[in-house]
Amino acid sequence: MGTCFVNTQTHGVDALRRNVSLRVIDDENRDRVIALNVTPEQANFVAGVAESFTDAHETPGACPWFRAVYHEETPVGFVMISDNIPPERTEFLGPYFLWRLLIDIAWQERRIGTATLDLVVQYVRSRPNADILYTSVGQHPGSYSPEPFYLGYGFLATDRFFDEERVLELPL
Repeated sequence: MGTCFVNTQTHGVDALRRNVSLRVIDDENRDRVIALNVTPEQANFVAGVAESFTDAHETPGACPWFRAVYHEETPVGFVMISDNIPPERTEFLGPYFLWRLLIDIAWQERRIGTATLDLVVQYVRSRPNADILYTSVGQHPGSYSPEPFYLGYGFLATDRFFDEERVLELPL
């Protein structure tokens, strides 16, 4: 899958979100994608792109699938999921797990995160055995947490924890 565009009619979104796409990361865009940053508070909850590449390389059993998030021709974010983890790989949460979602600080508060999730959900729904998309969020009182964003999108909080983070699930 090279480029995937969001159907903006679903949420009645603004003109900015109409031009959000997911693209393969290659030699031409890698440095610009690695340079994307979140706020210092958000960095407590989401690893950067370079660290995500390392995690993907060191954990092939988690079936990493990642893309750059673009607005028109500008990379503005990064997303990484586990893509159809085999059932016998019980050390991972899946088969579909949202590992990373980050939108560069300069592009936040424009609903690009929501558009990105729309694209991820669209992709996961096209995959085999795609009933639930999982993610997890840290529980650090007094800090910025992405949990309200995910709950607002439609993820449901569970009583389960994975890697010391609360598991959220999105029925597909």
